Amino acid sequence: MDIPQHHRQAVVPHIMLDGAAEAIAFYVRAFGAVELVRLEGEAGRIVHAEIGIHGSTLMLGDADVPFSTPNQGGASVALHVYVPDVDGLTATAVGSGAELLTAPADMPYGARQSMLRDPFGHVWIFLTPIASA
Repeated sequence: MDIPQHHRQAVVPHIMLDGAAEAIAFYVRAFGAVELVRLEGEAGRIVHAEIGIHGSTLMLGDADVPFSTPNQGGASVALHVYVPDVDGLTATAVGSGAELLTAPADMPYGARQSMLRDPFGHVWIFLTPIASA
């Protein structure tokens, strides 16, 4: 799998909120957004979605661990970055003081992914494309 064109050379913001479906509908109406991806979980909760807004990509989903909304006193934004070697970057980051939230693992959507929290409280999701199963 290649890095999706709309994720190349970018840090993609990923916001978590209560009511992701309603937020997507609003962004479509208000900003002319186009829904690109939607993965639903139990009870219609959006686990992950992507929308395009005038050439930019925004990831979003319903808040859940390890994310919570600002109203819940937590971090509502993660930053996604595709890298050549997620395992190496994760080891370097943890050695530099990042908190490991999820170890590198192969994901069903064709990426190897880890999740870290930097010393300033920001959540980072690093991905390396892998061949789909």
